[in-house]
Amino acid sequence: MKIGLIGTGMLGNAVGLRLLQAGCQLTAFNRTKEKTKELETNGAQIVSTPKEVAENSEMVITVVKDAQAVKQISFEEDGIIFGNHQGLVVCDMSTINPIESKIIAEKFLENNIFMLDTPVMGGPNVAINGQLVMMAAGKKNTFDKCKKVLDMISNKVFFLGDNGTAHAVKLAMNLQITLLALAISEGITLVRSAKVEPSVFLEILNSTYFKTGMSEKKAYKMIQDKFEATFTLENLKKDINTISETSKSFGLDLPMIKKAEEVYENAVNQGFGELDYTGILAYLKKINEKN
Repeated sequence: MKIGLIGTGMLGNAVGLRLLQAGCQLTAFNRTKEKTKELETNGAQIVSTPKEVAENSEMVITVVKDAQAVKQISFEEDGIIFGNHQGLVVCDMSTINPIESKIIAEKFLENNIFMLDTPVMGGPNVAINGQLVMMAAGKKNTFDKCKKVLDMISNKVFFLGDNGTAHAVKLAMNLQITLLALAISEGITLVRSAKVEPSVFLEILNSTYFKTGMSEKKAYKMIQDKFEATFTLENLKKDINTISETSKSFGLDLPMIKKAEEVYENAVNQGFGELDYTGILAYLKKINEKN
């Protein structure tokens, strides 16, 4: 299958490499062309516009910053719709507001293009091995048509129904990440203040029902001040903003995400945005130095 890829940041690049390893013909575009070099070296065709990606692909995967970016590459000058042809499908792997996703899907349908929501859990380190967990939504027959390719990059794919539902679940998942990172970071900060080695805290935590993948893996890097980004703190802050916007659209009051939004905003403003999202621990360390 001829696959298109728009957005070659850390996740997009890893997805592209995986598809090339699986034998797909890949056409890619990124606004910053430098970020397509590794894909080009591995056999991808690099083009200058989203339109050209669509023209050369049966299925286009988009992995961009937000809903506005999806709209821009899709509908504005030299966007995907201008490279439309029979059978074209768009799979949006970005993390966006589910209401916006429905609007975008409807706009694509007006141009006889079917769109699937296909957000994922897992960073570039698992994407490269095809081990992402994917949430998919849209027309079932479109999903069935694309599933072989989706299975190349995911070890589990959950079909959830109409457009918007997958992005809603993705936001709920990122809410878990947000609060887990804060909980572990505050726990580490607390035990350090009590002169207890954080590794002891983690050993106890991981001996209980309350352990998580984060506490078993990332937390040990955190206590060594290792925050090499697989998903930046700034990007998580962007997703937290989207969670807040979505909850308001649904008429919900989610008090914990409101507080988390404030904390992550402060961390970004104080220069921690390019760290891994677990770098929220470094921010907590800084604001508690006076103690």
